[in-house]
Amino acid sequence: MSTKLSVPNPSPLLIKEAERVKEASISLGQANDEQRIEALTVMANALNDSADEILEANLIDIERSKKEGLNKSLLSRLQLTETKLKGCIEGVLKVSNLSDPIGHRQLHRKLDEHLILERVTVPLGVLGVIFESRPDALIQIASLAVRSGNGALLKGGSEARSTNRAIMDSLNMGLNKSNVGAGSLSLLTTRQESLGLLRLDRFVNLIIPRGSNELVQFIQENTRIPVLGHADGICHLYVDDFVDIDKAISIALDSKIQYPAACNAIETLLIHENVADKFLRKSLPIFSNAGVTIKGDAKSQSLGVENPATDEDWSTEYLDLILSIKIVRNIDEAIEHIRKYSSRHTEAIATNDKEIAEKFLRSVDSAGVYHNCSTRFADGFRYGFGAEVGISTQTLPPRGPVGLEGLVTYRYFLRGDGDLVKDFASGDRSFSHIDLPL
Repeated sequence: MSTKLSVPNPSPLLIKEAERVKEASISLGQANDEQRIEALTVMANALNDSADEILEANLIDIERSKKEGLNKSLLSRLQLTETKLKGCIEGVLKVSNLSDPIGHRQLHRKLDEHLILERVTVPLGVLGVIFESRPDALIQIASLAVRSGNGALLKGGSEARSTNRAIMDSLNMGLNKSNVGAGSLSLLTTRQESLGLLRLDRFVNLIIPRGSNELVQFIQENTRIPVLGHADGICHLYVDDFVDIDKAISIALDSKIQYPAACNAIETLLIHENVADKFLRKSLPIFSNAGVTIKGDAKSQSLGVENPATDEDWSTEYLDLILSIKIVRNIDEAIEHIRKYSSRHTEAIATNDKEIAEKFLRSVDSAGVYHNCSTRFADGFRYGFGAEVGISTQTLPPRGPVGLEGLVTYRYFLRGDGDLVKDFASGDRSFSHIDLPL
């Protein structure tokens, strides 16, 4: 999306659809735990029954997108294999097994006799989700929305339109067989609808963009609705001097090649100058055999890296088998580089020095900071969230992979018996503020 686009007012049809989803979300939010679990179960069954149709629709999208010249990383995200779809269906069932995020009493306090205050978790309401290429995101977000009692207006990229329609038809088929949730999920299909969504602040409580830096920035700049998400995924791995070289190489490889199109794949490798020669002599052939193109600063070029890295490379999210390398004097220089270029997504350090590791973990202000493991672990499913609606790099919570806990808010409930503020203001009564069991 270009930032030159104007955001139109939503059409009457879109407003009507948003009203319908809002109404359905109220009913869904009041459903009990068992009812929402049952809804997810029938959704998973419906996806399983429609698997052939979904995969056939995905092949149509893949072939059309290849002819239209869709880039390799987006094609990778678009493809939905039988194994991937099966994993998505299992993910829906795992979300159904997660603890109910609604109705948790976070505060229980007696302000005075018969005046009891509670803070209790409740659904947000309606999610507006805009995503590119990944039809599996539709399944993940829909399951998390229903489990957390939220409705959702979802807009996928045009490249996945056949797959998304087949998936949404299946999900709604399942929901319609349940006791709750009918009408709480809706698929938007046009660019005008996705633009109009940004002005639906009367009906939509949170927008979650999943896609390019350009998409996220456009949404953030053109809506009054709160936005949860991240733009670039510029992740780093720092290899310290007190390190197991083989282990560090293994971590670097997994962080780069396991799925290079992911936002949690590393784009820059920082190496302590004391181990740079040994690390590069051993790793460069391995990276080359894996098809990775290496770019490097002047120091790393003197140690065998063939391609020069420019200032632009340090702030580039490749989403491909390309890796930039910089040699640093110490951990402080590594941290300084990360602070300057990181998108605050996920960073990692490879070291056997626990003090250095702790310094890194406490000094790097990203949503995820890891020690001796791949950045590819930054994922809601791997964190045990069942699935995720997206990854947030904002400072305020929710931060990092966002699962069910990021899709609820809370309300204060105050129960009294004719209590009046004037009695406390006059001094006739005083607050006790006694915390009660949760």
